Amino acid sequence: MLQSIARWCYHKRWFVLIIWIVAIIGLNYAAQKAGDAFSTDFHLNNSDSQEASDLLNSRFPAMAGGSGQLVFKSNDGVANPEVAASVQQVMAKIAQVPHVTAVQSPYDGPMAARQISPSGKIAYANIQFDQEAQSVSQDSIDKITNIVETAKINGVELELGGESFAEQAPPGSSEAIGIFAAVIILLISFGSVLAMGLPIITALFGIGTGIAVVELLAHFISVPSFATQLAAMIGIGVGIDYALLIVTRYRQGLQDGLGPEQSVITAMNTAGRSVIFAGTTVVISLAGMLLMGISFIQGLGLGAAAVVLVTMLASLTLLPAVLGFVGSNIDKLKLPGAGKVKPKEKQVWYRWSHFLQRHAWPALLIGLAILLTLAAPFLSMRLGSSDAGNRPTTDTTRRAYDLLAQGFGPGSNGPLLLAVEISGAQDLGTLTRLNEEIARTENVAAVTPPLPNQKIDAAIIQVIPKTSPQDAKTVELIKTLRNEVIPKATAGTDVKVHVGGLTAVFDDLAATLQKRLPVFIGVVLALSFLLLMVVYRSILVPLKAVILNVLSISAAYGVLVAVFQWGWGKNAFGIGATGPIESFLPMMLFAILFGLSMDYEVFLLSRIKEEYDRTGDNAHAVADGLTATARVITAAAAIMVTVFASFIFGDQRIIKEFGLGLAAAIFIDATVVRMILVPATMELLGDANWWLPKWLKWLPVIHIDGNDIHGTAPKKKTSKKKK
Repeated sequence: MLQSIARWCYHKRWFVLIIWIVAIIGLNYAAQKAGDAFSTDFHLNNSDSQEASDLLNSRFPAMAGGSGQLVFKSNDGVANPEVAASVQQVMAKIAQVPHVTAVQSPYDGPMAARQISPSGKIAYANIQFDQEAQSVSQDSIDKITNIVETAKINGVELELGGESFAEQAPPGSSEAIGIFAAVIILLISFGSVLAMGLPIITALFGIGTGIAVVELLAHFISVPSFATQLAAMIGIGVGIDYALLIVTRYRQGLQDGLGPEQSVITAMNTAGRSVIFAGTTVVISLAGMLLMGISFIQGLGLGAAAVVLVTMLASLTLLPAVLGFVGSNIDKLKLPGAGKVKPKEKQVWYRWSHFLQRHAWPALLIGLAILLTLAAPFLSMRLGSSDAGNRPTTDTTRRAYDLLAQGFGPGSNGPLLLAVEISGAQDLGTLTRLNEEIARTENVAAVTPPLPNQKIDAAIIQVIPKTSPQDAKTVELIKTLRNEVIPKATAGTDVKVHVGGLTAVFDDLAATLQKRLPVFIGVVLALSFLLLMVVYRSILVPLKAVILNVLSISAAYGVLVAVFQWGWGKNAFGIGATGPIESFLPMMLFAILFGLSMDYEVFLLSRIKEEYDRTGDNAHAVADGLTATARVITAAAAIMVTVFASFIFGDQRIIKEFGLGLAAAIFIDATVVRMILVPATMELLGDANWWLPKWLKWLPVIHIDGNDIHGTAPKKKTSKKKK
C-alpha cells in the first residue's frame, strides 16, 4: 500500500501540494473565526474537593463559579477617599461585564475588613463568575483586563489575580529557536541546503495544520491553553525527525543508481514503514490518556496525538510529492567538503562498536550507574500544581500574587474553602467549635467565621494557610484538616465538611493521577513488550527494551525533580521558585517518550536483526547495526533535543518542564541507552537475544524494515544460522 501511495503522490505532486496548502490555510482560517475556546475543566469523581464543589453548586449557586481578584496598592493608603472613589468606579465597571455575578468590595460588606492588609496599603476585591474560572469566556476576560489597563489612578497599582487572567506568551519565539537549531544540524547531517529544507518544510506544514486542529478541537472538549505550545514542540521534533529518515533513504536510493520515482517508492516502503510504526505508537500511547477520565488531560493527550498524526501524514504524502519536484537535484546545493564518506572501518561509530564489544561489562556497569544516578531524585518526586509565583513578573497575575503575599501572606493566594452541610441553626455551635479547632491548627494564618446560606442547611468557611499554594506544608494542612481536625470537631454530629478551593482541587488531582500512573505505565509497557516480541520474535530483546526505557525515563524524571523541585540550576533555566512537578506531567512525558524511544529502538534493532538473520553472527550483527544506525539516530536525537530544549527558556513553567523533560530523556536515550547499554547488553547476551520458546512460534511475522537507516537492500539469507 505504501508503494501505491508513494507512486500516486509522486505523480500527482501538484494536486497533493495544493491539498496541503488549502488544508493549512482553511483550517487556520476556521480556527481563527471560531475563536479561543481553551479551558482546563476536570471533574474528579469521589474526591473531597469535588464534593465541596457540588455542595457549593447546589446550596451557594452565586459562589459556585470561579473567581479572580482585583488587587491594588496605594502608598497613601487604600482608605484614602480619592483612591477609594477611583477604585470603586473600576469595580462598578467590572461588575457590568458578562459572566460576572458579583464584585466583593473591600470597602463594604461583612468580609470587607479582611480584604484590607494590616498596613492599610494593599487591598483586594473578589470577582465572582457564574462559570468555573478556566471556562470563563475570553471576551469577558478581555473586557475586564481592558478596564483595569485603561484605569489610570495616580499612585495606585492595579493588578488582576487568578488563573483566568494569566497571560499567555505569544507563540513563535521558542519555535523559531528550535527550527533554527534544526536547520544547522540538518545542514551538518546532509551537507546540502536543498536536502536540509525538505524536513523543515514538511514539519512546518504538519504543525501549522496540526495546531489549527487543536484549536478547533478545543470547541468540543476541554483543551488547556498551553496545548498549542506543547503541540508545536512535539510537532517540530517528530515532523523533522520522520522527514529526516525518509529523505536520508531517498538520497541513498539516488546514490545507489535508482531514479527519483523508484527512490521515493523505496524510501516510503522502508523509512515510511518505520515512520508509520513510530508515529502510530506515539498516537496510541497519547490516546491512552483517555483512560484517565479527567477531561483536560484527555484533551491534552488528544491534541498532542492529533499533531503527531498530522505531521506523520505530511511525511507520508506531502514529502513524496515535494521529492517529486526536487528529483535528482537534491544534492546540488552542497556545502564545501560535504558528501565525503569514509570507509566503514574508519568511521568513529565502527571503532566505538568494537570498543564496546571488547569492554561490554564495564560499559554496561557505567551506563547503568549513570542512569541510576540521574534517576535517584525521582524517588522524592512530589506531584502538585505550581502557582502564579512562578510566572514572569511581566504577567499581571504574578504581580497580583506578589502584592497579596506582601499584604496578607503567601497563603492568601490559595485559600481553602470548606463547604459544610448542616441540618439547621442547631449545628451552628458545631461550626463555631470547628472554627476554633482550625484556628489552633499549625500553619493556619486565619479562618473566617462560618457563613450560612439563607436556608441554613449549608455554610462556608474560608481557611488561609501561612504557606503558598504550591508549598508542601499547604498539602499537609489539607490532609490534617481532613483526617484530624474536621473529624474531631464534628464527632457525634451529622455535620459534613468538605475541603475545597483550587488548591485542594489540584492536590486531589495529584493524588488521583499518582494512583493511576503505575497502572497506565504498566499497560503501556506490557503492550510494548508484546509488540516488540512479535516484531523481533524474541523474549529478551523486548524485556531489555522495557527495562531500559523505564530507566531512561526515570532518569529524565530525576532531572526534572533536581531542577524544578530541588532548585539545582534554577536561575540558569529562569525558574522563579521551586515547587512540585505538575501532576499530569509524568503521565504525558511517559506517553510521548515511550513512542519516541520506541522509534530509536526500532531503527537500531531492525538493523541488528537483519544482520543477524543474514549472518547468524550476533557480535557482527551488533557491531554493524550500531555502525549503520548511529549517525542518523544521533542527528535525529540532536534535532529533537535542541527543539525541546529551546522551550526551556519560555515563560510558562509547565512548558519549561515539558521542554527539559523531553530534551533530557531523548538525550539520555540516544546516548547512554542506544549507544552504550543496548549494544553492550546484546553483546553479552549473544545468541540468547533471539531466543523464542517453541510454544510461541505461532506468533505472526511482522517486518519493520530497518534499511531506511543504512540504505542497503535486504539480502537473502545464504547460509543457515549456526547452532
